[in-house]
Amino acid sequence: MTAQALALLELGAILFALGVCGRIAGRFGMSPIPLYLLGGLAFGRGGFFELEAAVEFGHLAAEIGVVLLLLLLGLEYTAPELMTGLRRSWAAGVLDLVANALPGAAVALILGWGVLGAVVLGGVTYISSSGIVAKVLDDLGRLGNRETPVVLSILVLEDLAMAVYLPILTMMLAGLSLLSGLVSLAIALATISVVLVVALRFGRVVSAVLDSADREVFLLQLLGSALLVAGAASALNVSAAVGAFLLGIAISGSTAHEAAKLLAPLRDLFAAIFFVAFGLSIDPAAVPPVFGWAVLLAVITTCTKIAVGWWAASRQEIRRMGRARAGAALVARGEFSIVIAGLAVAYGKADVRLAALASAYVLLMAILGPIAARIVEPVVEFTRGRPGLATG
Repeated sequence: MTAQALALLELGAILFALGVCGRIAGRFGMSPIPLYLLGGLAFGRGGFFELEAAVEFGHLAAEIGVVLLLLLLGLEYTAPELMTGLRRSWAAGVLDLVANALPGAAVALILGWGVLGAVVLGGVTYISSSGIVAKVLDDLGRLGNRETPVVLSILVLEDLAMAVYLPILTMMLAGLSLLSGLVSLAIALATISVVLVVALRFGRVVSAVLDSADREVFLLQLLGSALLVAGAASALNVSAAVGAFLLGIAISGSTAHEAAKLLAPLRDLFAAIFFVAFGLSIDPAAVPPVFGWAVLLAVITTCTKIAVGWWAASRQEIRRMGRARAGAALVARGEFSIVIAGLAVAYGKADVRLAALASAYVLLMAILGPIAARIVEPVVEFTRGRPGLATG
């Protein structure tokens, strides 16, 4: 059998298996991300059967998946919404950062992974999965709830924090000197500032340039511009993912709405390959030694996310049920956490156990997040009926 035929067979098997995983996840009302990661673990290094021929395509498809994930996330926000969310919820954003990054950083230091490991794992435990959160809110019919703007504001602040964090992480992973690192960081921040200004003041121009009545032309221009911006951002030591996110923010109005509809199937396809590709890079034998730490982090950061959402909603004078829903909605981790761990793996600077811990942690949180969002209402109703626990 030729190498090309083998690659096609393996790729076809992977895509079909992803479809089956998605169907199974849908039956149980859960995110398919854990199944994608488990599939990658099962058929990667040290798994039941290694799929080597399709790995090269998987790496490139995974990069495109990250770009599309963040591009469509950016399309959900307008530049004014971004600034409004920043003004209203900055205090909750600071609490969110401190409460959720510190546990991951502390565990990395305890395990002897140094400052770099602490920065990586702190980022993994900090950021919620915007994709999973948005899907859960939509599935549960909560997009119009009063607490939902609070949740979205915190997600926006997390994404903005990533715009600063990822260039710093890339600088550290690349091993740049202090001077080179500062120059690189300055260029990255200047690039982000310029793109934000363009998004705020010239979003209509960007939308007009990309818009087209011809779906084929529209798709080619959208995907081409996303990859160009991502590539340029990466060349300037800004994460390609952040570049795509900022481009999404710059696209507004009906153009953004049509772009989201057109790109959603592509996003789902390549994002699924991205999660599988990450799983393929992890040796399953490395997971059991760190699984206990993953469980510990899952318990701690579930509590901290719920506390952040509760406090942020209380500042908006939202009732107890809404506060609980806001907290539970933020629990899930997913794409960005994997992006961070994937960067560390790609640069070869991460302890193999760190990547395994990140994978196990995201598996747990991607399962716990949707479950927490679904059971929070009956749990609150139950506590209301118990003496001494009802607060109105």
